Amino acid sequence: MTDLGWISSAISAARPQAMGALLRYFRDLDTAEEAFQDACLRALKNWSQNGPPRDPAAWLILVGRNSGIDAVRKRSRQAPMPAEEIVSDLDDVEADMADRLDGAHYRDDILRLLFICCHPDLPETQQIAVALRIVSGLSVKQIARAFLVSESAMEQRITRAKARIAAADVAFEAPGAVERSERLAAVAAMIYLVFNEGYSSGGAEVAARFPLCDEAIRLARLLLKLFQTEPEIMGLTALMLLQHARQSARFDANGEIVLLDDQDRSLWNRQMIGEGLALVDKALRHWKPGPYQVQAAIAALHARAAKPEDTDWQEIDLLYGLLERIQPSPVVRLNRAVAVSKVRGPEAALEMIAPLEEKLSGYFHFFGLKGGLLMQLGRSNEARIAFDRAIALANTAAEAAHIRMHIDRLMKQGSSAKTG
Repeated sequence: MTDLGWISSAISAARPQAMGALLRYFRDLDTAEEAFQDACLRALKNWSQNGPPRDPAAWLILVGRNSGIDAVRKRSRQAPMPAEEIVSDLDDVEADMADRLDGAHYRDDILRLLFICCHPDLPETQQIAVALRIVSGLSVKQIARAFLVSESAMEQRITRAKARIAAADVAFEAPGAVERSERLAAVAAMIYLVFNEGYSSGGAEVAARFPLCDEAIRLARLLLKLFQTEPEIMGLTALMLLQHARQSARFDANGEIVLLDDQDRSLWNRQMIGEGLALVDKALRHWKPGPYQVQAAIAALHARAAKPEDTDWQEIDLLYGLLERIQPSPVVRLNRAVAVSKVRGPEAALEMIAPLEEKLSGYFHFFGLKGGLLMQLGRSNEARIAFDRAIALANTAAEAAHIRMHIDRLMKQGSSAKTG
């Protein structure tokens, strides 16, 4: 790896710890970010000449803190900090900093940083954008490309998010046990939102938003390092790994959706699946089932099936029943209906989703499933109405194209019936 390569990797790995500590020190996102960027610039020069420091995070924290203090003093027209050569002579100071920054200290800093980024005052889109910028270090240009908006629009979104955070007067003290548990749930939800922003894309959007899935998994692994015995974080990480493992098979060469049963399973990432399955098994041994663990267990059953017909749909039905008890929602019941259709047939599934139509009247997947079930039952006219509604609610061009394929099939069947 080139000098710039290993330096970039070291900075990326150290960013959450360093940013978290600098935020605690300065209590201001902009100041902390500016201090970290200055420390990164100094690292590019210093590390390429002197080699890697003992603890890159400690080095960046110390240099960033000194730089931030210098900037604050300059703004206050106070005396400047010592010269660069004095500040950069970090051998003894860096070792002391690394000794004092133990795992627990890092954990609170990173958790605080993640929680601030997903502050409840922020809309979900702002939570994701500010987390990708502050925690992950993605450029505004990268984030704008992923969200299919202009750089200026994304810059404004992140600026508004920072302003809301500043106005919220967030506490910077180490969180207590109860608050830490609450923060953990919020952080996990934010990470899964980041993942879904990438996973739910299709067609031309895939290449631009694909990195969001990778970044969400990286953040989940980071969280798992902080909470190594927390089964729900194992479940979250496993769920994303198992879903992302199918990415190469989810769309065809034209960017159109390939359903799970039709996917080329040789394209699935077996290394990712292996990691996900191991985490599922480890989480379930805790006997503390939660929503992420149950969803991961469902994804694991799909991953373990060598062929579509090997899928244990009866067990999937039971797991969705458990998920309904833990986290009841119309969408969970809709997903369970897919398993019911495999186990007890399309008529039973159609009866199951009928009461959901009012609540899911604006949900693409409801009408897509309804149309598919009606088509299986030979009720073509009703299926066509459901599919038309689904197209009107499609979130991506790929979703709309998939429904049009079903409509085309219905039209061909109708033509064949007439000519027959």
